[in-house]
Amino acid sequence: MNFFEKKLSGETVYDGKILKLEVDKIELPDGTAAKRECVRHSGGAAVLCVVDGKVLLVKQYRYLYGKEIYEIPAGKLEKGEDPQVAAARELSEETGISATLKPYLKIYPTPGYTDEIIHIFIASDYRCGEQKLDDKEFLSVIFKPLSEVLEMIEYGEICDAKTVAAVYKYLSENN
Repeated sequence: MNFFEKKLSGETVYDGKILKLEVDKIELPDGTAAKRECVRHSGGAAVLCVVDGKVLLVKQYRYLYGKEIYEIPAGKLEKGEDPQVAAARELSEETGISATLKPYLKIYPTPGYTDEIIHIFIASDYRCGEQKLDDKEFLSVIFKPLSEVLEMIEYGEICDAKTVAAVYKYLSENN
């Protein structure tokens, strides 16, 4: 059976700085109609940086969760921006570190309602510089031992999807 869903029409409900919300009328594989609420997002780029067995993390307050969370450095892609350029920019701005970046992993964080893709890179050849946070961006930079990061994931202290995916891929390749 073909599972393709054909777009019949669409309406933009909201068009903001970070995302666009569209409601599309679609045709299902059985010929019936349905609606899809679609969050359109330009995507993101993130960096896994492991130095001497320690993972580079940032800790910042995330309003929607109402708490501080740990995650690998990351940020939003500007429209049409190359993900590797965005990853290098975010790593430098958030942590002051510049590095050679290699594509590592691509994830669809929430495929049920958004087209966001997060491109994850792995860092090597690190150079320390000066942190240059965006206006109204507040975070701290922490290196945590890989074993501690794994425990934090296992006990639910780290729940960020891109971080969990990157760390588990790293562990699967380095054990």
